[in-house]
Parts: sequence; structure tokens; C-alpha cells
Amino acid sequence: MKSQYHSPKSPKAKKIIAVLLTLLYLALCGMIFVYVGKPFLTFLDQPEKFRQWIDARGLTGQAVFFLMIVLQVFVAFIPGEPLEIAAGYAFGWLGGTLISVLGVIAGSTLVFLFIRKYGTRALELFFSPEKIRSMKFLQNTERLKSLMFVLFLIPGTPKDLLTYIAGLTPIRMSDFLILSTVARLPSLITSIVGGSALGEGEYLTAMIVFAVTASISLLGLLVWSKIKQHKTQA
Repeated sequence: MKSQYHSPKSPKAKKIIAVLLTLLYLALCGMIFVYVGKPFLTFLDQPEKFRQWIDARGLTGQAVFFLMIVLQVFVAFIPGEPLEIAAGYAFGWLGGTLISVLGVIAGSTLVFLFIRKYGTRALELFFSPEKIRSMKFLQNTERLKSLMFVLFLIPGTPKDLLTYIAGLTPIRMSDFLILSTVARLPSLITSIVGGSALGEGEYLTAMIVFAVTASISLLGLLVWSKIKQHKTQA
């Protein structure tokens, strides 16, 4: 990766920042529970009434979900799939997809600019030096764009790490945002469609979607391990 970046901050400073980000995420989770969680449990067996309750809240509910998705992308260790399923359940496949895609783009933009400014010292807030070194093969600038696209397309790859690593590569932010967003769509949409099916009471459809997604993700993990093994030996 680029050598001009400064050395990482002290472990104490990194821990403080990580704790603050986690507390911010938990605060938003609390907002989600108060605003959405209680009525969700109330209408658990009546998904259509939950949808009506969400619709009556207008932009407020959408804004909270959007901020959650942005923060999930920025705080790399937070899994995104539960939020994607929740977005589909609450807003349907179309609304959930729009909110999720916009949140991913906004979060990825923040991460990219954050890493461009602070370099590896910011990256090591969330990832070990070993994980960072395992991505050195992305220094191949000749095939960087195509490689990024394939890695974001394959289910099971560490997209949180890839989003952070992208800021250390020569790729332009506009190119990265376009290719990573397009490549994320298949796995993102399947989670949202599964959540939407749950919200519509189509439980068999939801089970099929989640089973297929899990199978593809498992296959993606195997492909990712092969890619890492091949790049390490190269």
C-alpha cells in the first residue's frame, strides 16, 4: 500500500475511537428499537399492519434506517445483512433497496475519504495488520478495477475490509463507488427481497431466498479462500 501514510495511532487512541463509534451505533440501535422494534414485536404476526405503521411515519423511519446503514458501512465489524433484511421487511423490496443502496453509497464515500486522509492509521482502527497485509495483491494497478468488481460481486468476501482498502489504492473514488455498488446489488437485493417476503407473510418464499443466499455465500467463501491462497503464493 502507499508508503507516505503516517504510522498508526497508539493502541489506546484506537481503542477510544472504536468505543466511541460502537456507542454511536448502539445509540442508533436504541432509536431503531424504540421507533421500530416495539411495534415490530406488537405486529409480529400481522406484517401488513407493521407496514402501515411504518408508512404512517413517513421520512423519519426511512432516515433512521439510512443512518444505520451508513454507520454499518463505516464501522466495519458490524454485519450488514440484518439491516438489509429489516429494510425489506419495513419498506418492501423497492423502498428497502433504495434506502440500502443510498446508505451503502454514502457510507462507502465516507470510508473512502476517511482513508484517503488518514491512511493506514485509520485502517488499523478496525483491522489487524495481518488482514491488511493479506490484501497487498490489490496493488496490481493494471487489473485493479476488474479485481475490485469481482471481489465485491462474490458473496462472502470481506466487503467491509475491501471498502477500506480501496482508499489506499490508486482507484478514483467515482470509479470505486460505481463498480462496488453495482457489484453489491445481487447479494444486497436477495437479503432485501427475503425481508420483504417476511413482511408480506410469504414465509416459504423467504426461506427459499435465504437458503439460496446462504448456499451462494458458502460457495463465495470457498472462492475467496482460493483467491487469497493463489495471490499469496504468486
